[in-house]
Amino acid sequence: MISVIGLIVLIVMVFGGFAFTGGSIGAVLHALPHEMLIIGGAAAGATLVGNDIAGIKAMGAGFGTIVKGPKYKKADYSAAIFLTARLMKMFRNDGPVAVEPHIEDPKSSSIFADYPVFQKDPVFLHLLTDSMRLLVVSTGTLSPHAVEEVIDTAIETHHTAAMKPVESLQIMSDALPALGIVAAVLGVIKTMASIAEPPAVLGAMIGSALVGTFLGVLLSYGIVGPCAARLKAVLEADGEIYLVVRRVIVASLKGQPQPLVIEAARTAISPANQPSFSEIFDGLRTAK
Repeated sequence: MISVIGLIVLIVMVFGGFAFTGGSIGAVLHALPHEMLIIGGAAAGATLVGNDIAGIKAMGAGFGTIVKGPKYKKADYSAAIFLTARLMKMFRNDGPVAVEPHIEDPKSSSIFADYPVFQKDPVFLHLLTDSMRLLVVSTGTLSPHAVEEVIDTAIETHHTAAMKPVESLQIMSDALPALGIVAAVLGVIKTMASIAEPPAVLGAMIGSALVGTFLGVLLSYGIVGPCAARLKAVLEADGEIYLVVRRVIVASLKGQPQPLVIEAARTAISPANQPSFSEIFDGLRTAK
């Protein structure tokens, strides 16, 4: 929602400030549809050239992510610690046979049912259950460092794929000022072809051409570029919860006592979402 408010402030301040200082907003609005057709159409075409269907869909979904913001809240990070710690404790105390039904069918698991927020995140589920499956089938022969490397690779692979829309938006942002110049040059060519017209007509035509440059720069640095930055921030914030899973599993495999395992995961969370020491350990006492 804050992104939508920012967009409204941007438009009001730019066009309102122009009108407040005596500019003719009508002249800008008259040229805006034609310039937007050229610049927006060129940007859309270039995006289609540089992406496949999956990439285009990911960009579309990215705009929804920008508006909604991070999907995980502070309480969800505590839940991630509790869930992973419970599974690892069961694996350590009761053995692979006890934990296997939970990781093979999370939707029917009584443990996963206590943390329904993660049922909507297949990446989280696959990361946790696949890592646990690796422990189950290894019969205790895996080193913590080998498991850590596998989990890091899985997280990195997901992160690289998740960032593709950010890269596409940033490329579009970088291209928009040049596309604005293309639109402006076309307007100048049109003006030169009408050089016999009166100065008032030529002035209006040149003004329309300059709107193209203005629009390209505004779209790049005022809208698309900030959208790319916001999307990156949201994706990185959501990706932080996967590091919680990694920390709990690896610390547990190293034989650390549970308080140290939990603290290793808790302190890895950014301050905005980091639960307090007491919140985590009080939650552990009440966890089933």
